Parts: sequence; C-alpha cells; structure tokens
Amino acid sequence: MTVQRADARRNYALILAVAEGEVAAHGADASLEQIARTAGVGSATVRRHFPSRRVLLEAVFSHRIDALCARAVELADADDPRAALLEWLSALTTYATTARGMADALIQDGTDEADHVNACAVRLGGAVDPLLHRASRAGAVAPEVTTADLVSLVTGLALATERHPDPAAEANRLLALAVRGISPQK
Repeated sequence: MTVQRADARRNYALILAVAEGEVAAHGADASLEQIARTAGVGSATVRRHFPSRRVLLEAVFSHRIDALCARAVELADADDPRAALLEWLSALTTYATTARGMADALIQDGTDEADHVNACAVRLGGAVDPLLHRASRAGAVAPEVTTADLVSLVTGLALATERHPDPAAEANRLLALAVRGISPQK
C-alpha cells in the first residue's frame, strides 16, 4: 500500500471539495481546468489524482453518498422516526438537485455507469432502510413504501426541477406535497 505525502492528501481533499462545489454549480460537465484554478493547483495535479472526468465524478458522488449514509446512521435512533426519515429525504433531495448529474446517474439505463450507480443505490439503501423500517413500524409511512420508491421519487423531483430558478427549494416543496401522500401526519 502506497502512503501519500501530506501535501498530496491535502491536494486530493481540496480538489474533491472544489469539485463538489463546481458540480453543484455547473453539473457533471464542470470544467476540470476551473476546478484546478479554484483549488490553486495545476491541471496535472488534478489529473494525477483523478485521471478522468468519470473518476472525479465518481469520487464526488461517492463522497456525498458517504455523507448521506452517515447522516442516516446518525438519525437512526432519533426520537421521531417520521421526522428522521423526512430529514434524510430532504438532505437527499437537496443534494440531488444541487449536484446536477447525480439524478441522471441514479437512473439505471444500462450504460457503463450501471455498476457504480448500483453500488451507490445499495449503499444508500443499506443506510436508509433502518430509518424507513422504523418509520413504517411506527405507522408513519405506508408499509408498501420501499427505499427504491423513495430514491425514485427524489430522482424524479431532481429531474423535474433542474431548470427551475431554485431547484432545491422547488424539489423540497414538491417533496413535502408527496410526503402527505406517503406519510400523512397523524
């Protein structure tokens, strides 16, 4: 196993953070050169850490999926299972609408991306399943609602609002409307 120098680890983390912001602002077509400039590194440094756009996008998406999974684990023992699930769904919705390209990536279309998409879906499912099951047992969510249903709902909201002036706000507004159908307040 090769150990990276401290400056290489810092560069990697900085490039990844800048790339997340650029993908949120410009979608999956974010400029690698702009990412390098904003990070204050050369384009060769970006390419050394991320040899292709796809590798960079996978790292951006994986990093955010990790954060969403960690949030689900944090919420797993919340006092209110319904509120915990809805908070996580809102976080997923906000991310999906601000990281243009993720919504497309979540749609399984049989391309080379399918393995990566499936891996992300499995990770998300594993993290949110306990939240969903707990909310279902508490009667806060209809028993037939699945994690795949929720991810499909968020994906649809992200796609439907991507050209809206404020996609995250509109998608979360629509999510609130949909929630009334899947989890009516008692």
